[in-house]
Amino acid sequence: MGLGPGDPEYLTRRAFAVLEEAEVIVGYKRYIGLMGQDLLAGKEVISTGMRGEMERCAKAIHKAMEGKKTVLVSSGDPGIYGMAGLVLELLQEEDLFGKVGLEIIPGLPALSAAASLLGAPLMHDFAVVSLSDLMTPWETIRKRALAALEADFVLVIYNPRSGKRTWQIREIFDLVLEKKGKEVPVGVVRNAARMGQDVRVVRAGDMDDTILDMLTIVVVGNSRTRILGKRMVTPRGYMEKYGSLKGDNEP
Repeated sequence: MGLGPGDPEYLTRRAFAVLEEAEVIVGYKRYIGLMGQDLLAGKEVISTGMRGEMERCAKAIHKAMEGKKTVLVSSGDPGIYGMAGLVLELLQEEDLFGKVGLEIIPGLPALSAAASLLGAPLMHDFAVVSLSDLMTPWETIRKRALAALEADFVLVIYNPRSGKRTWQIREIFDLVLEKKGKEVPVGVVRNAARMGQDVRVVRAGDMDDTILDMLTIVVVGNSRTRILGKRMVTPRGYMEKYGSLKGDNEP
């Protein structure tokens, strides 16, 4: 189930109802911490730390097999870098399809929350790449980011930097400068819709990658993205196709 970006205001009505009915809630301890205590009260709570994905998915399946109403929570949307895929793989491995009920409840993904704070940078085609190389070789990640830049997609970057993984984002921005130049708009959102939210729009040439961490979303514009006021906008093409309102209103 998707918790959305973190602010309870962005939790869907369906997600809220399922959490209220749950007997067991399982999740990464950081995401459990984003939930209000009223939703956790009276429930069995199982949490694990970073890299505990296999353990918590297995525990959630085990509790469901016991007949308990079990909710496995993910930040954002469970099908976007979340736990939905791993649960399906484990159910297949254990031959449990049809033996345990499963509902995947979508949530507002971090990229949508970040985009709304930046303006409208995702109005046209975009690609999403995570720089975490725990599951994906770095050369594969780099190849995908390069392909997106060469194809002139807006590029959304998840997990841009961690305490141990610092050089990868610099390599990606070397590609950005090579393919897009110093003037392309870049949006940086940390803790979107959470306490400590920080939103910045800069040019690629002014980008300071040291401010980034695992809680940050980076949005690199395409060749048409521009800064309007303090917001990023990637035009869909309406103005070019239909003309401006100013022109239509002229006598």
